[in-house]
Amino acid sequence: MTCFFVTDLHGKIDRYKKLFDKIEREKPSAVFLGGDLLPSGLQSLVSEDDLSDDFIEDIIKKGFINLKNKLKEKYPRVFLILGNDDGKADEQTFIEIENEGLWEYVHSKKVEFEEFLIFGYSYVPPTPFLLKDWERYDVSRYVDPGCVPPTEGYHSITEKKDVWEYSTIKEDLQILTQNEDLSKAIFLFHSPPYKTKLDRAALDGIMIDHAPLDVHVGSIAIERFIKTRQPLITLHGHIHESTSLTGSWHEKIGNTICINGAHDGKELSLVKFDPTKPENIRREIL
Repeated sequence: MTCFFVTDLHGKIDRYKKLFDKIEREKPSAVFLGGDLLPSGLQSLVSEDDLSDDFIEDIIKKGFINLKNKLKEKYPRVFLILGNDDGKADEQTFIEIENEGLWEYVHSKKVEFEEFLIFGYSYVPPTPFLLKDWERYDVSRYVDPGCVPPTEGYHSITEKKDVWEYSTIKEDLQILTQNEDLSKAIFLFHSPPYKTKLDRAALDGIMIDHAPLDVHVGSIAIERFIKTRQPLITLHGHIHESTSLTGSWHEKIGNTICINGAHDGKELSLVKFDPTKPENIRREIL
């Protein structure tokens, strides 16, 4: 049962073409897309052009329609979430296209895949970036030096301020999973877990107000969640340079295999895994 995982494509058409070509030739059982799929969400807010909608329709949707027409019964299950660089205003478009049978939008959802459970979760802890659609406080309302709280910055949709001000990743994950047995669960996250080989940012030696910045920028809540709940596999992105800095794109936390699919080069990083043999993972740079 071969599965593909890609993330942080950031609207690069050549990466999508390589992905579609690989799907057509190798016919995986499932494809996971881990967010930051579109050209910059902030750009869509300040531009008069409807860049994101065009990209979804003309590149992503048409690409998967073409695959479905070619592969027919061999067409894979496609699971996707958005990331912090994707405008939340585009979420509804992905949900509408889901109804056409091209993919399954799994943010804050649980779906079944063979004998496995799939969970999706897009939010990341506060960042220095100004688009705040997919940011949450992590385990408390603490914000790292240099980062902007979720209540500030830009939002592409209107939500109640209480949601931005009081929600946390920790509470979201508790609500999403309840008392589920996660031993055969695959989690599609955008944020990596904190203080691992997957969340290392290039912040060495940088100070703000005489305080050194933490070079680990992943989610404490996600790291604790993995340690305590032990899902089978977790898929992550967000921090492009982490693999270059640590030399590792995967890590084991207890019995959980954690995978970083992000890449700091121009190529496509394609991770292949078999959930029935979770330690047999490999990565191709295309």
